[in-house]
Amino acid sequence: MTGTEKAEGKTAVAGRWDDLRPRVISAIVMTAVGAAEIWLGGPSFAVLVVLLTAGMVWELASITAPRQKNRPLLVAGLAAAALGAALVLRSDLAAAFLTVPAFALALTPRRDRRIAAAYAVAIMVAGYGLVEFREEAGTTGILWLVIVVVMSDVAGYFAGRMIGGPKFWPKVSPKKTWSGTVAGWVGAVLVGLGFVLAGMAGWGLLILSPVVAFAGQLGDIAESWIKRRAGVKDSSHLIPGHGGLLDRFDALIGATVLVMALGLFLKELPIG
Repeated sequence: MTGTEKAEGKTAVAGRWDDLRPRVISAIVMTAVGAAEIWLGGPSFAVLVVLLTAGMVWELASITAPRQKNRPLLVAGLAAAALGAALVLRSDLAAAFLTVPAFALALTPRRDRRIAAAYAVAIMVAGYGLVEFREEAGTTGILWLVIVVVMSDVAGYFAGRMIGGPKFWPKVSPKKTWSGTVAGWVGAVLVGLGFVLAGMAGWGLLILSPVVAFAGQLGDIAESWIKRRAGVKDSSHLIPGHGGLLDRFDALIGATVLVMALGLFLKELPIG
């Protein structure tokens, strides 16, 4: 191997980790803020979720209609107002309010209007579900959900870069590998086991945790697919090392939507 080849090899290896430092710093800040809000709960947590939800809807509106400058902000405002109304009313009308941003996206010129509308519904349902799950399952439940998503992402990140191997769905998300996907499931099981051994959950959590992690991974893939169709790398540049809010919370959207769906069919979850 020549000196040039060695240098190129070192550069390639370094390139795999060049986003690690900003990712870690951003993760620490987000973890601190998120932990404080989860502990506080109540209106403070709800306000944070409403703002994050509106921000994600703004990113979705922006990447699917990049030539529109002010309209994405209007859609984000509608999302914040609609989610706030749904959280205040807590009635059958809540579901109707959660579809408001979807109609706004579907009825305005943009790329993939149906896909954007469907994903907007998922974002809104996830926002509503996070607040509701925090109230019903308490701090323990919401911590489990967040930690499962984070552990799955972290385990997948390191396993994917260190092990590599076959791609999970190369046409949709070229960076996702089977090694990272499986590592995410294993990490989720370990999180569930930790909660069980701590006496905070039932053994059913060992099954639920990897299922929720997989839903999170699908949420990540769905967002990657939308970005690829829109021809963008990141949903925005709000978070150093992570891109935008959707880039960071896409997995949480998928996981929360699944938990909300399970809540409709199960009497209770093995935690909270």
